[in-house]
Amino acid sequence: QVQLAESGGGLVQPGGSLRLSCAASGMIFSIYDMNWYRQAPGKQRELVATITSGGGGSTNYADSVKGRFTISRDNAKSTVYLQMNSLKPEDTAVYYCKARNWWGQGTQVTVSS
Repeated sequence: QVQLAESGGGLVQPGGSLRLSCAASGMIFSIYDMNWYRQAPGKQRELVATITSGGGGSTNYADSVKGRFTISRDNAKSTVYLQMNSLKPEDTAVYYCKARNWWGQGTQVTVSS
């Protein structure tokens, strides 16, 4: 059974940083592209970042987070990360990781002073 478990969310002031983690189990992690999505209250879920499979995974980002967020993966640990810097109030959302059709339960990120 595939499980994706996010962690690392919390409350942070504008301009601050957080690192989210998503630990995968029950799947051959290295062969899947990994994605981070987010959903703010009253809004549709949106794709934030993607990292392709393999050791030298290429990355893609939503325009709204380019230059501030970095996605990475550690295949040995079956974990994908999202480093979020220069956070803004509009980054407030529940953040989810996704692989293929599998979703994690999400972790709340709140950016507020």
